[in-house]
Amino acid sequence: MGLLARMETVLKSKMSKLLNKMEDPRETLDYSYERQLELLQNVKKGVAEVATSKKRLQLQRAKLVQNIDKLEGQARDAIASDREDLARLALERKAALQQQVEEINREIAELDKQQEKLVEAEKRLSTKVEIFRTRKESIKAQYSAAEAQVKINESVTGISEEMADVGLALERAENKTEEMKARAEAIDELMEAGTLEDLTGGRDEIDRELAKISAKTSVESELARLKAEAGKEGK
Repeated sequence: MGLLARMETVLKSKMSKLLNKMEDPRETLDYSYERQLELLQNVKKGVAEVATSKKRLQLQRAKLVQNIDKLEGQARDAIASDREDLARLALERKAALQQQVEEINREIAELDKQQEKLVEAEKRLSTKVEIFRTRKESIKAQYSAAEAQVKINESVTGISEEMADVGLALERAENKTEEMKARAEAIDELMEAGTLEDLTGGRDEIDRELAKISAKTSVESELARLKAEAGKEGK
């Protein structure tokens, strides 16, 4: 397969997928139904045209029959008037008109057959169109319901994904909270054990000041003691 042929195949495949996504089955069904109605209307129009043609022939035949009766009367009058030549002429015209009537009768009979066939075809097509219409509406309703269900499922799926993200965030927050609580408890234990000094409380500041005073007093006491001992030795 050549490069151009392969590209053409790929393009056709992509176009088919694109059209399939764009196609709405409900619109396709409605279009098909409209086409069937047009065909049914054409059949009905054909039935009407055949009926009109038959009626036209029937009127023409009735007029010919009147002329035949008239010629029959003229022939009788000619015989009564001892005009055989005129009677023969009238009868010849009558015979010609009778042939036309017979031809029209054959045409009317043929139109009757056509009309019967068209009427039967119209009935069958009308039944099929009605069945298609009922089926079409059922499929459209099912498609609409399925489409709504898909949208609902997609919404639920989206909510589920969001809830999953929220769940992960909550889990991370809980883990961090537990870590902070553990650290706080560990620091409390170290402070109680004296390993760490709590430099934030007011009582620790007082303790430090008292410790300074105590240390200063101790130094003064030691200094006095040393002076006293030195005085004794001097004596």
